[in-house]
Amino acid sequence: MDNIQILDLGGSIVAPDQIDTEFIKDFKRFLVNWLEEDETRKAILIIGGGGAARKYQTAYREIEPNPTHDDQDWIGIAATRLNGQLLKGVFKDYCFDDVIINPETEGEFKGRVMIAAGWKPGFSTDYDSVVLAKRFKAKKVLSLSNIAKIYTDDPKTNPDATPVDEISWDDYKKLCGDEWTPGKNIPFDPVATKLASETGLTVIAAAGKDLENLKKIFNNQPFFGTTIS
Repeated sequence: MDNIQILDLGGSIVAPDQIDTEFIKDFKRFLVNWLEEDETRKAILIIGGGGAARKYQTAYREIEPNPTHDDQDWIGIAATRLNGQLLKGVFKDYCFDDVIINPETEGEFKGRVMIAAGWKPGFSTDYDSVVLAKRFKAKKVLSLSNIAKIYTDDPKTNPDATPVDEISWDDYKKLCGDEWTPGKNIPFDPVATKLASETGLTVIAAAGKDLENLKKIFNNQPFFGTTIS
């Protein structure tokens, strides 16, 4: 569907430490303006866990001597659902489905905005975004976070790491690895990467708070970010 945007919103831009109410207000205005320009347009927002997920997962690891990946994932999933419920309220005039938990089956897209949150352990909300893109026949997913571009390596540990404009799925897999761990800080998770690669999906990674740049992506204009395909 050319008139649908799939936005994988990292919790790092919605609720990094505290809920970023100013950004959410600006983002709402941006998306509503885009929707109102064409009555056929729709958007799916998949929300990450952000600061709440990290804080609760950290607390769990400090308390529990044998923390499990599944339990850490469930904590993160709970945070995504809280953030999702917030955005459902923000977009109540456009979102008439409940927050989507199972991206494979839930939601009839009664309105023009669909909100989705975490599903089950074993992957992040990145995977949910790929499932929804496949289900609604979208050609790309916008992975929006606090990272403006993907680098050849982690710039925090490797001073020689450089940003890239385009990268193949095969090369990206070499960067992100093959295994998912709860709270793993990478642009797009390995499980989602595998499915996106298999389905021929394009993912654009960009800074979520740069709404002028996001407008360029929406309008198929030159933008600042990284395309994975």
